[in-house]
Amino acid sequence: MKEKKYIIILILGIVLIFGAVFGLVVWFNNMTEPVDEASTEKKEVEIEQGMSTVKIISKLKEENLIKDEFVTKIFIRLNNVTNLQAGRYELSPSMNLEEVLGTISKGNVIKDDVTMTFLEGKNMRWIAKYIESETSNSADDVFDLLEDKEYISKLIEEYWFLTDEIQDENIYYPLEGYLYPETYTFKNKDVTVEEIFKVLLDETDTILTKYKKYIEKSKYSVHEILSMASIVELEGNDVESRRGIARVIQNRLEKNMPLGSDVTTYYAIKVDMGERNLYSKEINESNPYNTRGPNMNGKLPVGPISTVSEESIKSVLGPAKNDYLYFVADKNKKIYFSLTYSEQQNVINKLKKQGLWFEY
Repeated sequence: MKEKKYIIILILGIVLIFGAVFGLVVWFNNMTEPVDEASTEKKEVEIEQGMSTVKIISKLKEENLIKDEFVTKIFIRLNNVTNLQAGRYELSPSMNLEEVLGTISKGNVIKDDVTMTFLEGKNMRWIAKYIESETSNSADDVFDLLEDKEYISKLIEEYWFLTDEIQDENIYYPLEGYLYPETYTFKNKDVTVEEIFKVLLDETDTILTKYKKYIEKSKYSVHEILSMASIVELEGNDVESRRGIARVIQNRLEKNMPLGSDVTTYYAIKVDMGERNLYSKEINESNPYNTRGPNMNGKLPVGPISTVSEESIKSVLGPAKNDYLYFVADKNKKIYFSLTYSEQQNVINKLKKQGLWFEY
């Protein structure tokens, strides 16, 4: 009888132990489930650099993202969670403990970076509006920085390709043509205009440094090369046409002829191409940018008039070999080169007859 009693007691003990273990497992698993599975709430939680695991757990509990701190500590040990990373996270009460800790240990921080694409052939007015649309800055913030003479002077000291030429009083925007057009990613919308300019200028440095030996051999300064390249950028549409246009520009400069480029005239009066037609008064207006104006024989505009691509820079440094002095484009943007004005007029007349002449 005694042996049977002991066996019964042993069995009951085992059952109780298993029951207790099972109950503990059920309770533990329940404590790892979401605080509120139906919640749609999103919470931003900042895990600071150097924060201990205990403090991280405490913060998660304060934010009502975990059910129990003790269970969380045990879960971390059992699952060897050792890499809880600093950063800003988006978490929800609908996430279970594994998901919450997994997000933090994988460093899946909130990505609020901003990707911006600065286009080729765009002027500073476009850049200012674009920065305003994509960041916390206003267009006026851009223009204000460009008017900061101390800032511009510091840049001239920092970058080998920036010279006092950009401080000419006739230049609208000192960094026009010097901000390299490319796609860039910034930390967030609060990036400053100064930070944006630095990234773009650093890329310009990289591009121009590739051609530094050719620039040094050239009879033109960096400022003049970029001024020509900006015209080429706006007038040409492929490698061949750009190299040809670059040669026409240099041929006309050498012969002390005016460039007579429409794109410089539009820039001079601060009207974008295609916005409207120009008035005769505007076309003939005296302005250091307007290469159709008086006293512009053999002169480039006072500075670049748009962002420039590497291809346009290469075209200026290695133009086509020809004696052309004129070029026109048809409505499909195909470029036609001529040696004389009369040849050019013949080309224009043919294009008009063929319905290829661009009419405003």
